[in-house]
Amino acid sequence: MFFTVSLYLALAVFAIGTVYKIATWFTRKVGVTGREFTPVQRAGAAVRGIFGVLFSARVIPLIRALILDVLLQLRIAKEDRLRWVMHMLIFYGFILLFFMHAMEKFITVKLFPGYFSTLNPFFYLRDIFGLMVIAGVGIAVFRRFILKVPRMLTNAMDIYTIVIVAVIILSGFLLEGVKMSSYTEFTDMVEEYSFIYDEEELLALESYWVAGYGTVSPNVKAPFDEEILQMGYEAHDMYCSGCHSPNKSAFVGYAAAKAMGPMALALDRVNGATVLYYLHFLACFIGLAYLPFSKMFHMFSSSFSLLANAVMDPETSLPANIATRQALELDACTHCGTCSLRCSVAVAYEANGNPMTLPGEKVGFLKAYAAGKSLSPEAMRAIREGIYLCTNCDRCTVVCPVGIRLKELWLSVRDPIAAVADGGPVLLPLSPFSLFRGLNRHRLPADSYEQPANNALAAMATAFPMVQETEALIPITPMDKNFKTRAANDPLGSSTFANCFACENCTTVCPVVNAYENPQETVGLLPHQIMRSLGLGLKDLALGAPMLWACLTCYQCQEHCPQGVKVTDVLYELKNMAAKDVAAGS
Repeated sequence: MFFTVSLYLALAVFAIGTVYKIATWFTRKVGVTGREFTPVQRAGAAVRGIFGVLFSARVIPLIRALILDVLLQLRIAKEDRLRWVMHMLIFYGFILLFFMHAMEKFITVKLFPGYFSTLNPFFYLRDIFGLMVIAGVGIAVFRRFILKVPRMLTNAMDIYTIVIVAVIILSGFLLEGVKMSSYTEFTDMVEEYSFIYDEEELLALESYWVAGYGTVSPNVKAPFDEEILQMGYEAHDMYCSGCHSPNKSAFVGYAAAKAMGPMALALDRVNGATVLYYLHFLACFIGLAYLPFSKMFHMFSSSFSLLANAVMDPETSLPANIATRQALELDACTHCGTCSLRCSVAVAYEANGNPMTLPGEKVGFLKAYAAGKSLSPEAMRAIREGIYLCTNCDRCTVVCPVGIRLKELWLSVRDPIAAVADGGPVLLPLSPFSLFRGLNRHRLPADSYEQPANNALAAMATAFPMVQETEALIPITPMDKNFKTRAANDPLGSSTFANCFACENCTTVCPVVNAYENPQETVGLLPHQIMRSLGLGLKDLALGAPMLWACLTCYQCQEHCPQGVKVTDVLYELKNMAAKDVAAGS
């Protein structure tokens, strides 16, 4: 009764959790993509998309992805053969155990008439499948804690997954071994399945099982007379062989029985088989109930991600479906670290110690962010830095074994996370690294593209106010010698501003300046004027100019400067300097 209630409770939690997870794919909004769509609209778009694929030529790449990427997991094999072996062992070992053993009453019994779990081939296959899982878990432990794959960080969910899988399989092997060696299990089996009433024949059967099946008896001990063993064999052949293959067939359980032989009688007295039975099945029930809320749910979400990305295209797919796919991708991440290993800016993690620099860690954060969880200012600053350090090189997307379009994720969340709050502006907004964002401007909401720059300008205006009267620019604070020295010693060699003689060549070729009829009304100081402000040490004018945030970093000014002034580098460094001063509260 206890196990029946526990099983139905675990199944109910699993079903509710799975439905909840799937529902979040249609309700959570990862970034700016699809914010105007309701969950009902997104669900309807998904249904239309699925039928549109199934009844079109796109079903071919869908089937191809199912076979090569989901079933054979060739994406993983291309990156790491050892990891591929690990995944195949755990995935197929667990799946085969689930269908053949856990679901035996519903599947195996119906497929194989006369099925008994103690008959071959089921007896030894169960051990083979369990050993596959244990071997896969062993490889996982080896890779994470001994081989220590670079940039593959381990969190609590990774450890839980390894532990719960190991407990389920190992407790199953121990339970099998204890039952083989248990005298109580033997006597219960004899009473239920045999019709032996002769004491001599019972002792002979008992002797035969002690000699060949690993049973530990308090009554008989080896060595045994050949006649006794022959009589036991005949009794076994008559009553037991029809539903029980030799215990040695289940080689792992039999090895466990032999290893626990010296303590078998003690375990029998304390009902060791019952204890392990409870441990094994409770571990299974806990694992099943918690599966939708754990990393193990990627068994389903990763498969859906691979299938969805095989047939979806950013240019032609419905925006509602792209929003749903991105929410799904957050659950699909296996935290394998492949993207972090290939990331072009992951070396920055070694310097700044910010794990959000690594793509694999950013996905975990975005999952909490999309779920609406409260995040500390420190966490927000870390993820901002991680997202803005990204060069959009797309290496992470190319190598992701579950097909997550990571570059699109970073683009989608860049604007919402870029808001200047909780400690000041990000140091790198609208840097040269935002080229990808500019190229994908048509995918962003019309009112969001300029938002990061506007946020930065608002923060700068408060920290570095600048008064414009007619044609004269009047600084709020006097000359700042420390600022001038600081600018002259920056790492980009901006000291070249001292060579500027205000020929205005940089301003003449600037596309930003040429975009406005009266540019000073929009961008404040022009490029040559910023250079002169630096030379005069006028901090308010140099750091408060909107031109810093309007600069496209096209390097036209720098290329045309006759004095070799690194104009673009100066503007870029001033932007970072201003952001740092605002963040520090100066």
